[in-house]
Amino acid sequence: MTRARRALVLLPCAAAMAAIVGAAGPADAPPMLGFSGDRAAAERALEAKLDAAIDPAQIGEWIKVLSARPHHLGSPYDKENAERIAGWFREWGYDTSIEEFQVLFPTPKERRLELVAPTHFQASLAEDTIAEDSTSGQHAEQLPTYNAYSIDGDVTGELVYVNYGVPADYEELAKRGVDVKGKIAIARYGGSWRGIKPKVAAEHGAIGCIIYSDPSGDGYYEGDMYPKGGWRPPQGVQRGSVADMPLHPGDPLTPGVGAVAGAKRLARSEAQTLTKITVLPISARDAQPLLAAMSGPMAPEEWRGALPLPYHLGPGPAKVHLKLVFDWQVRPIYDVIAKLPGRELPDEWVMRGNHHDAWVNGATDPVSGLAALLAEAKAVAGLARDGWRPSRTIVYAAWDGEEPGLLGSTEFAEQHAQELQKKLVVYMNSDTNSRGFLDIGGSHALEPFVNQVMADVRDPQIPKSVADRERAHVTLTGEPELRDVAKTGGDLRIEPLGSGSDYTPFLQHLGVATLNLGFSDEEQYGQYHSIYDSYDHYRRFGDPGFIYGKALAEVGGRLTLRLAEADLLPFDLQRLADTIGRYADEVQKLTAKMRDDTAEENRRIREGVYAAGWDPKETWVVPEPKEPVPYLNFAPLANAVERLKEAAGRHSKAVAARRAQGPMEPAAAAPYDQGLMAIEHSLTRSQGLPGRPWFVHQIYAPGKYTGYGVKTLPAVREAIEQRKWDEAEQQIGVLAEVLRGATAAIDRATAALESR
Repeated sequence: MTRARRALVLLPCAAAMAAIVGAAGPADAPPMLGFSGDRAAAERALEAKLDAAIDPAQIGEWIKVLSARPHHLGSPYDKENAERIAGWFREWGYDTSIEEFQVLFPTPKERRLELVAPTHFQASLAEDTIAEDSTSGQHAEQLPTYNAYSIDGDVTGELVYVNYGVPADYEELAKRGVDVKGKIAIARYGGSWRGIKPKVAAEHGAIGCIIYSDPSGDGYYEGDMYPKGGWRPPQGVQRGSVADMPLHPGDPLTPGVGAVAGAKRLARSEAQTLTKITVLPISARDAQPLLAAMSGPMAPEEWRGALPLPYHLGPGPAKVHLKLVFDWQVRPIYDVIAKLPGRELPDEWVMRGNHHDAWVNGATDPVSGLAALLAEAKAVAGLARDGWRPSRTIVYAAWDGEEPGLLGSTEFAEQHAQELQKKLVVYMNSDTNSRGFLDIGGSHALEPFVNQVMADVRDPQIPKSVADRERAHVTLTGEPELRDVAKTGGDLRIEPLGSGSDYTPFLQHLGVATLNLGFSDEEQYGQYHSIYDSYDHYRRFGDPGFIYGKALAEVGGRLTLRLAEADLLPFDLQRLADTIGRYADEVQKLTAKMRDDTAEENRRIREGVYAAGWDPKETWVVPEPKEPVPYLNFAPLANAVERLKEAAGRHSKAVAARRAQGPMEPAAAAPYDQGLMAIEHSLTRSQGLPGRPWFVHQIYAPGKYTGYGVKTLPAVREAIEQRKWDEAEQQIGVLAEVLRGATAAIDRATAALESR
């Protein structure tokens, strides 16, 4: 499901990159986090064996086999792949099972889109076979182009072009006197997660929504189209879910509980995450006649795409008929779970996961990441066959049903919530993988640990580490503050996590420390969720030679082995506290900026210069002045952050003192481990976020109107952004109380460490 979060950046020549890389980073590597004395040397020897066992050619073979047929949820090849993966895990020596859930998954029975005025055009709603792509002709097995969890509908209305279809776009339309009420919105992909587009359109009164792939985003504007290049051809369509996952992911009929046989299910009419209007994705080829038939005001320059036509806003005169009918069935999904029991701390789990279902063949999404996980798991199993056993239990998961809405991981997490909250030390996720830079996000207590692992893996393209190459990338392209850190050799920041892949239920519903990792940014990624996400495409434009598959397995393997073997788990609570403090500063600055911006906008409205500088030929609707932004009381939050930092400082001193004493025996480490695990739990609140009780984490969440994009300190930040001032004041107090609980949890962990 996940797309690369970072924009594509063209790199300088190899010599320039090497010069930057050579100048970056500290000269001396610090001691290995989590390990004392000779145990660090033993760990490095273990990791060298792991690296030697990872074969990029085998990764390529797995990608070819697993993506040989379409394998969407409920398809025969999806089940075959689950059984195939489980068979490999058993062969390698893992205790393996397939866990089945029953989930709602609609598929199309009827799709119709036609332009009925001022001329007639029938959309093909089809993707063509390409001779150079050996699996693109498997039409009988392919899911049609559609958006899962759109409701049935039969509507006719004038078109309105809404750009990316996010709330800010509707504010721009309102300034121009353009309304979508009773109309059909046409939005381009990009700018936000696709499910936000019909959600916002429905809130503004639209009766339908069409989403198309503009060539400016991933088509010919970016480069040569497939099959000459990797970018999306005109007939390519992006399938995808449009469920309202910012409310909750997983099965729409069983929110909060595992969708096992016999589970109590909502009636479909009660499901909150289904769309309110009918939604259909289309290609640039099918969109062009629709957009060409529109008139009305010209779209703002930044709204215009790369199709050879003027981008008008409408409404009309283009009028379309949109009809969709779905087969609303409950279907089985198959999660593969493989365990390697720990020798000393078997009830502490380190878990790695990647999904196995796809929209069609899915060589990039998700098989590229899954094949790297398999390579990692096979290499770890080889270490076990040679006599090694991890201290903590290692668990590998291949999730089903991720594409429609994180179904397999969510149902597993809901079904086993109590056990996972008790045993799961860290969950580490991957999804798509391709050539480029390592993109890692997650719990910030793990940030120094992640940096150290990155420094110990060699980049496949240059004779430097993954960390050095990332540092050079940040030095060239990052924000000024981040560039300064990269130049001086400081730790690179990992990203906070929103949503978009299977880490979501573990972090944001269970409160488990989490990472998400994968390489990206140098691929030609124009095949996303289309029939062209194939082995033929991936081996040419994703990761030729599958060398970044090996790199991901090496990174994931080190993360897994070190967490499973560490005598002191490598959590840095000072980094966590400092990051939360930075987020607290951000929401205060956000409020101050909104106050200044509102005052300036209201001044312009009062003085009649609101539309100054705009095209005088256009008609503008001047809005009513906004309510001034009040001064919120951030003192409780600021005080709570300071106490959190003080507790984290005490913990760091205790860790340093304990490390000086040498390795900690596993039996002695167990109480401290439980204390560390409780800290991420303490950042949750059982009542959840306002209006979103499934999301309990108070530091990270997907935004209500971003979908994948993260909102940090979400309850406070979104209340401010939505100008709900009373709620903002209330949530500042709630967050402060959560942080006081986290402070107490840190103190308990410190006491457990000091008593050993």
